[in-house]
Amino acid sequence: MPTAIAVTGADMALPPQDERTVPPTVLPDLDKEPLERSLAVLQSLVDQHGHVIVVCSKAVPKAVERRLHTVRSLLESDRIALFRPDLPPLGLAVLARQLRQLASCDLSPGVLASAGRLLTHYIHAGAVLGSVTKLDRVPVDLKAHTKSWVPGSQFGVIAHPEPQLVRIGPEATLKGPEFATAMLVAKGQLQSDWVTGTLAPAWNVQGLREAPLPAESPSWWGTPKVIEFCSFLPDLSVLYQLVASVRQGACHWCGIDVIGDRCVFCSATSPLTENQQSNYNQQNRYSQQNQYNQQSQQNQLTAG
Repeated sequence: MPTAIAVTGADMALPPQDERTVPPTVLPDLDKEPLERSLAVLQSLVDQHGHVIVVCSKAVPKAVERRLHTVRSLLESDRIALFRPDLPPLGLAVLARQLRQLASCDLSPGVLASAGRLLTHYIHAGAVLGSVTKLDRVPVDLKAHTKSWVPGSQFGVIAHPEPQLVRIGPEATLKGPEFATAMLVAKGQLQSDWVTGTLAPAWNVQGLREAPLPAESPSWWGTPKVIEFCSFLPDLSVLYQLVASVRQGACHWCGIDVIGDRCVFCSATSPLTENQQSNYNQQNRYSQQNQYNQQSQQNQLTAG
């Protein structure tokens, strides 16, 4: 059985990207159900799949986060990874689906869990907002706060990989990815065609689809007047080559195979010095980008 990829709500379980995408495990109402049920569900997943990666938004209720840590502690299991990257909810749902795609490949559980940290670098996540007065995930200056009170104002925001904020107008632009991506859009209580009509063409998006707005999105963005979007790499072959191109090593604490400087299962960090780790990360980043560029060129030649 492939490694289980679990999410904390049905709205985070996006439809399959391709026929190989592994179905997700949904863990709903963790903050409401009895502790005994949570323990039984996670133990059953470990027994069936060997390892479980729980992808969880930082916008979930604190009680959900506490329940996950409690269950993992009580089970005394180092085969349950709690993965909470700093991504908006829609971006996190996309990342969870990418892990489900990769779960069908010949990747060990530790490498698969580590791949989540790697793939966040290739996700561009943002939103169109009707107000930024309660936005605390992206730096907002006083000028933008003032304009937020003007009726009809809308703002384009990028939260990841680098914060950006502009007031939407004829000249408004947001820096996007320098490689081909697909885009997912989720609409809340806001009317705007700026993402589909302006941003997606400017980013040269190769495919655009809509999805329901995740339940945590209004809380994460500080307003229900939001249209969330996320651009990402949809092709499994590209995702796999990015992960496979990175040097693997064994966690010095639990022994599981990993990539990068931190084991997602036991949380142990690499014993490399800070300078060694910086050089290691930079070399890996160059290697991943070169690998992706080569794959893109091959795909263009094949398409031609």
